[in-house]
Amino acid sequence: MPPYEEIAAPADLHADCQAVSRRLQEAAVKATRPAPSFHYDERPRETPKRDIEISEAAQRLANALHLHLD
Repeated sequence: MPPYEEIAAPADLHADCQAVSRRLQEAAVKATRPAPSFHYDERPRETPKRDIEISEAAQRLANALHLHLD
């Protein structure tokens, strides 16, 4: 008795092997890329900050809870 209830068709097994091969090749390419630098002079100097907007509904809720997000 086979270890599985049903054995897939050879074409399906071949397609699975090709998919695994492609994934292994992609992993090998990623694994051989150089690591990102951690040197201070190679980092961006300024990173823009995100603007945080407080909606009117959030402000009303915060005021009701006495958080005062003015």
